[in-house]
Amino acid sequence: MYPMPVDKWKPWNRRLYKLSLPLALVIWLLPMIAVLLTSLRSTEELMEGNYWGWPRDLSLWANYHEALTASPMLHYFWNSVLITVPSVIGSIALAAMAGFALSTYKFKGNTFLFATFVACNFVPVQILMIPVRNMSLDFGVFNTVQGLVLFHVAFQTGFCTLFLRNFIKQLPFELIEAARIEGAGEWTIFTRVILPLIRPALAALGILVFTFVWNDYFWALCLTQGDSAAPITVGVAGLKGQWTTAWNLVSAGSILAALPSVLMFFLMQKHFVAGLTFGATKG
Repeated sequence: MYPMPVDKWKPWNRRLYKLSLPLALVIWLLPMIAVLLTSLRSTEELMEGNYWGWPRDLSLWANYHEALTASPMLHYFWNSVLITVPSVIGSIALAAMAGFALSTYKFKGNTFLFATFVACNFVPVQILMIPVRNMSLDFGVFNTVQGLVLFHVAFQTGFCTLFLRNFIKQLPFELIEAARIEGAGEWTIFTRVILPLIRPALAALGILVFTFVWNDYFWALCLTQGDSAAPITVGVAGLKGQWTTAWNLVSAGSILAALPSVLMFFLMQKHFVAGLTFGATKG
């Protein structure tokens, strides 16, 4: 039997669909809306308990200005850029080469190596906190941007390799054989044949890794101390006062910290969807 066409849906099914979609969207956006409204409130409103009502003064953009000037937020932002961009490039570059090797070459231990990449993605990062911290101290990269880049590349490469290996595996192997017959070397095949074909997957993976690294707070807290190498996630946490928390400033800082990843997703949305659906129609 073939699935029922959309135009033959029963009226109650159509109504249920139209009601459930906005409801799911509101539930998903509710925390973000609450944070956005809180970032526009004054301290007096929060002290009065006005948490969910509409802000009385929508001109309170001073919270964003204070969040940028009351702490070295721009310094944290620049640290996040220095950490995230090399981490994304390094992890995807290593994963693309590893995925090409695992999906193309037949060698002893291929399956075991691929299984290792898969298994490592299920290891809870919390149990690695102390060994990784000690390792960063032994290597002299504790509280450095380079240390955070190194460990982000190490942790993200496993997931990226699993992701790209499956995409490359779906490509017709005849393309690689034809390139070899024409005299192309392995590096030429990788750069001129494989990479252009998996460009949607690379874009989707780049957005995911960018979001993971940019929003990371756990490793930033474990591997940094002070402000010299701290990213913006640690900077937002630093907006809390010693005795009380200025939630309007913390909310404003959170909105500023989330903007880059949100903007990147909307700018790359077409490539993200294309990458996730790449090869979905193949049998």
